Order: sequence, then structure tokens, then C-alpha cells
Amino acid sequence: MVEPKIDSATKARDSLFYTTLKQKMYRHRLTRELYNAFIHDVYNSTEVEEVNVIEENPFRAYAGKVIGTIYVRRLGVFGQSVYDTLRQPHSWFERFANRVHINTQEGVIRRSYLLFREGDRVEPDMLRDNERLLRNLPVFVDARILVVPREGSREFVDVYVITQDVWSLLADGSVGGLDRFSVGLEQRNVRGLGHTLKTQFFYNGKDPLQRAEYQARYTVPYIGKTFLTAQADLLYFRDWKQFSAKVFRPFLTPETKYAGSLELGHYKIRNRLLRNNQLDTAASFPISYNYSDVWFGRSFKMFFGNPQEQERARLVVAGRMTRYTYLVRPEVGADTNQLYQNSRTTLFSVGYSQRKYVRDVLIYGFGRTEDVPVGSLISLIGGVDNAELGERVYVGLNLSRGQYIRKVGYLYTLINAGTFYRLKRQQQGLFSLTTNYFSPLQAIPWGHMRHFFNARITIGMDRFNNEYITLSGRDGIGLTNDALIGTRRLLVGYENVLFSRLNLIGFRAAFITFANVGLISFSDRAFLQSPLYQAYGIGIRLRNENLTFNSFQIRLTWYPNIPNNPYAFRTAFEGIPTLRFRDFDISAPAIVPYQ
Repeated sequence: MVEPKIDSATKARDSLFYTTLKQKMYRHRLTRELYNAFIHDVYNSTEVEEVNVIEENPFRAYAGKVIGTIYVRRLGVFGQSVYDTLRQPHSWFERFANRVHINTQEGVIRRSYLLFREGDRVEPDMLRDNERLLRNLPVFVDARILVVPREGSREFVDVYVITQDVWSLLADGSVGGLDRFSVGLEQRNVRGLGHTLKTQFFYNGKDPLQRAEYQARYTVPYIGKTFLTAQADLLYFRDWKQFSAKVFRPFLTPETKYAGSLELGHYKIRNRLLRNNQLDTAASFPISYNYSDVWFGRSFKMFFGNPQEQERARLVVAGRMTRYTYLVRPEVGADTNQLYQNSRTTLFSVGYSQRKYVRDVLIYGFGRTEDVPVGSLISLIGGVDNAELGERVYVGLNLSRGQYIRKVGYLYTLINAGTFYRLKRQQQGLFSLTTNYFSPLQAIPWGHMRHFFNARITIGMDRFNNEYITLSGRDGIGLTNDALIGTRRLLVGYENVLFSRLNLIGFRAAFITFANVGLISFSDRAFLQSPLYQAYGIGIRLRNENLTFNSFQIRLTWYPNIPNNPYAFRTAFEGIPTLRFRDFDISAPAIVPYQ
């Protein structure tokens, strides 16, 4: 990423302002500490950019060399950077936080997170993949691997692994009164082991069904050199109770030969009825079931095709078996509540995956290194559903492609299609098309700017009763509304993001302008004649990449035509999770989700 060109007069004026302010506040100890804690002088700083060059692969020059010594350098949460390890914390708060935080143990990094050992030969793609895997771990804000020639040797090189932890402890909660509150705690790096523990307690003294609610999750990632992850979940909500455990291993890199998962769970859910194409808020029914899921996949290296893509291309075959056994449910018949059949589904898939990653910055993050997937995926799925109301055959297709287009930006497209067949009749058919785009990073005097565009169309065909999708919520129009349901949906969104130079206590600010429009209807209505629901707004996002907190967002949105909405203008202060890129790794054979 290239440093933006700023008008020299503007830069000089801003530099003079901060210099004068700093001189005045440094006259007294209290104001000096306040300045160091709250103000980050970006105009007089000599810090380097987090990503200076988007290189293809910096390790190719050392291919075939022998790895001598592996050095692990663990940086503090605040102050330092994997691209400038000499940088120091600039406030007492950052220095105190670094002392309190327990960094990821060096033994854990060596034992569980590295794909290579001392004595191995350098494989450039593997080192690049390992660097990406380290950055994707929730315990690190960023990571970098360096290969350094050993002095006096033509055969040996040394490898430096540099990691920077995130602040791993997060407290959460809200208070609506003495009889309505919630408290939560999340530790993403228990004692530096990389384990994650998340717990939350809710209390509502006025709820007649259940006053106290609780949820917990414990995750152990990358166990030893197996790269298996174990996870256990406990949810005790009024309308959702769950106890589940799973062990899984994805295709982490193209070199991963085996992947799979085993999951067991028990669920109790209270669902709402759909009557006359409207949700009945007064009627609901309990559901209880056991769930089991197991799958296994094997990848094979491709020996044909484009030589440049051959090394990163894989043929993957996989099989999966899923079972639902209902203990409590409503009456199930050929025309009612078909969703709640006892079933055992066996699926198989064969697919082609080709992927690589390009470093970029200021997309979904606020300065951390982001690995953008570039490649393609084709997957064919087939299988048999041994359902209670009769055996069915399933066929499905997944296609996706993502690439940078020179001077245009990044474009991603995903096509999903699938359906069941029973007695030569289609059941639960689905077609979906998703497109995501972001523009090249544009340098302007106030910072950097990108444009984002996304479109998603979902069409359900011959779906069961009580099956529907929604235009509501964060992934839809932005407002929760029970009237925005149907079996067909079109959603188009635009967002302009200005990544500003403002930095308050380490929180970087981005200003957003957005517009979302959508159509939704049931199959008995004309889709294109449905109302065009709209949302327009502005907002600001704040994020500190060194913290586990979600981004904080303040929005002002205008909803001109949402039904049963008494307030056209809505404000919101909310935490939003960091978005992730869709990758091109093939995982478990799956029925296309209707959501």
C-alpha cells in the first residue's frame, strides 16, 4: 500500500497544529499523560505502513534451502508491529496493558501453529500459507514470517516467526433495571494456551417462562500437530437449549490431504408458526431432537491444467452422514410440518479447488494485514435422504470465483443450486447468486476510501410449509421486522467507507455512507411487483485491531417504506463482528442452506 499524497500546505498546517498542542500539554504532568493516552500524532509520526508492498511470494528466493534455526518473537499487544518491531508503546496505559496481558506461549506456537520444523527444506507456498494461518487465528492481530540467509552458509537459512497478540479479555453486559441485566466474559487466550472461553448470563425477572438464561463455549484450536480443533457449546435460553460437542479439521491449505468432522448434539427449540404467510406471534410449539454429523474428505494434487495454477489446484472427494432424531415435535404429515421428519442423509461430493492469497489492507480491517482469496471452486454434490415420509435423492452444484481485476477492483461471485427429488417430483429446491465487489484503495487528503457493492438473490422452489427466508436483520435491510418474510428475495447493497486518519486511544475511525434495497415475496405473488424496501444512512465505525472487541458502529438510518414501522429514522449504537472473506476450500458435502 502506498502512502497517500497529501497536499503539502494541508499537511504542514496539521503538523503545526499537533506540534503546538503537544508543546502546551507537555508543560504539566497531568496534561502530558492525557495527551499520550488520547492523541496519536499521525502527522508527525515516522511509523511505516503495515503493508508496504503486495508481493507475490517473498520466500521463492529461498526455495529448497534447509531451515536451520527457528526463532519465535512474540510482540506486546500495544505499541509494536510485525512490520516495525522497534516501535514502542506511547502511553502509560499501553505499557500497563502489555504487562498485564499473557502472550501466547512460545511452546504453543512451535508445537501447534507451525507447519514446518528445523531441518525441513523451504517450501515457499507452505511458508506463505503458514503466515496466513497465523493471522487468521483469533489470538493474533497480525503475524509475519521472515527467512534470513545464514552468514557463511549457502545451504542453510534461519526463519523468524513474529506474532503480535490481541488483547484477549473481553467483558460484556447491559442493564435495563434491577430485574433485567446481562453480564458476560470472553477470554480468547486462556493462560496463553490459545484456548477460548466465552460465557454470558442473562436475567429477566418479568419473563414468565424462564427468568435466567446462560450460554458458554470452550474451544481448543489446533491440537498438537494434528491441526484438529475441539469445541463444546452449552446454551440455556428460553427458546433455545443446546448441548453439543465437535472435533473438526478443515482443509487448511492446499497441501492438507485429509479433513473431516465429528459432531454430536441435543437441542430443544421453541419455534413460531407461519400462518397465511405471516408469523403468528401468539402460537409456537416445542421441538426436541438429537443430532449427529460425521464427514471425511481427501484431496489429491492435480497433474494437468495451467502449470501456474497446478501447484495450488486440488481434486477433493468427500462423504458425509447426518442424522436427525426427534423426541418432541408437532404432528408430521405429507402436507404439514415436513421439516421435522426423522432422517438420515448421506451425501458425497467431488470438487475442484484452486486458491491463492494476496496481501491487502483496509478492506474489512482497520490496518491489519488481510489475506484476500483469489481462485475458483466447482463442487458437485449428490446423495440420498432416508426421510420418514419417503426416500429422496439430492443433487447440488456450487460454483465460485474471486479475482482482482486490474484498475477495477476485486470481484467475487458464488452460485449455489440444489434440490431433492422424490417420486420424480422436486422438493425443497433452491437457487442463489451472490456477488461481492470492492474498489481499489483510493488515497485522499482525509485518509483512504473504498467502495463496496453486494447483491444476493435467493429463490426457493417447492419449499415445505413453515419454511421461509427474511429480509430483516443485519444481513438484510438492517431492521428487524416480521413482515419482511417470503420464499424469494433480492437484496442489493452499496457502502462507501472512508478510513480516516483519526486515532483516539488506539481506535481508528471510518465514516460510512450506505444504501440497501430489497424485494421479498412468497411464490403466490408476483416477485417484481413486490414493494422495493429501502434503507439509507450514514455512520461512523471505531475499531482497535489490538483488541478482541467488535467494531463499534453508530448509525443513522432512514427507512422510508418498511411496514409496521412507526419511526422512519432510526439510530443505533452496536457492535459489529469483523467480516471474513469467502474462501475456495472445499469442506463437507452440504445441502445448500435456505437462509
